[in-house]
Amino acid sequence: MAFEVPDLPYAYDALEPYIDETTMHLHHDKHHQAYVDKANAALEGTEWADRSVEDVLTNLSSLPGDKQTAVRNNAGGHYNHSLFWKMMAPNAGGDPTGDIAAAISDTFGSCDDFKAQFKAAGANRFGSGWAWLVKDSSGLAVVSTPNQDSPLSDGSAPLLGVDVWEHAYYLKYQNKRPEYLDAFWNVVNWDYVNELYAAA
Repeated sequence: MAFEVPDLPYAYDALEPYIDETTMHLHHDKHHQAYVDKANAALEGTEWADRSVEDVLTNLSSLPGDKQTAVRNNAGGHYNHSLFWKMMAPNAGGDPTGDIAAAISDTFGSCDDFKAQFKAAGANRFGSGWAWLVKDSSGLAVVSTPNQDSPLSDGSAPLLGVDVWEHAYYLKYQNKRPEYLDAFWNVVNWDYVNELYAAA
């Protein structure tokens, strides 16, 4: 079954004023679609064409060598964005809730300290990439990945991610990536983060 772009779980303008409607149209309909199209093309005719994106990304080294880069970039882009749309929600944001709130406090000392580390991971990512809260073998961690690399490929479970490619924020925030990262906290869907944490 070829990958498909999932529908947004809310209207394109639902995250205003923090994430603008025009960006959401371009980001979801154009950028995410391009990752899906290129990932499907790279996997076509291989034994991996009908596997889940999670299966593909956790077994990148098993793919044919000439396919690995295209699949890491594009299947990674598909997976990361599929999570990203659900990690945000209208009328959401604020401080963490539920089990993840306690885990964040235990690991980082406080919610504010976690947010500062997460923001730094996104702001200091050179070029394009993502900042993530992940669960790995040692517990929770904040990491940054380049391009569309997925924490899955490193054996970590992504719990919260923010896209710091310029296409995610440039129309509204221009070169002010830290401002975009501050605005992101107003749309974080902590219910979904808790679902991912429970599953991890």
